[in-house]
Amino acid sequence: MNKQTLSEIIEGILFVNGNGVELKFIAEKLDVKLDDVKKAVEELKKKHTEESGIQVITYKDKVQLTSNPKYSEQISLVLNPIKEKALTKAALETVAIIAYQQPITKAEIELVRGSSSDYAIQILLSHNMIEVVGRKDAVGKPLLFGTTDEFLKRFELQSLDDLPKYEELLEQIQVIKKDGNGLYREFEVRDFDEVQKEQENENKEQEN
Repeated sequence: MNKQTLSEIIEGILFVNGNGVELKFIAEKLDVKLDDVKKAVEELKKKHTEESGIQVITYKDKVQLTSNPKYSEQISLVLNPIKEKALTKAALETVAIIAYQQPITKAEIELVRGSSSDYAIQILLSHNMIEVVGRKDAVGKPLLFGTTDEFLKRFELQSLDDLPKYEELLEQIQVIKKDGNGLYREFEVRDFDEVQKEQENENKEQEN
């Protein structure tokens, strides 16, 4: 495998994955030397210059494709409404699942939704709509989630026994309503990269 081909393969891996990938992991899976992977990454950095819309960054022995900060304002104008709609829709679906099937684990939520619920759960935790209520007696002792008193207050419910039908609940927790009022009207959707960076810093502090 020549240097150019390796660079192109790594570029494809990073594009599809979206997140950072360990250099060592790439080398092992492609059965190439770590130094060759590092050189290929340097070639990618030259390809995606400061004028390019895409840049290559390395951190903690990982490599990742990111957008050029220079164009962050223009990119946000286009993508933020799309991202916000997707994230809040996920939160809507997730809180409804938790409300009706609590206590429930993240894996069980994702089984129902058919997709990852990491960010949706974080949004709901940040907004005090759900909380950790224990651990399931299973392999790994996964966390169990349930709704909070704040959830009841937001929906003017005396107890979970007063929950409306599933479809009615979904209507009540629509993120954006015509009158401008909604469950998340006070919540500012945070950038995924920002949250990810915070998590990495927390992990680093725990390691130290």
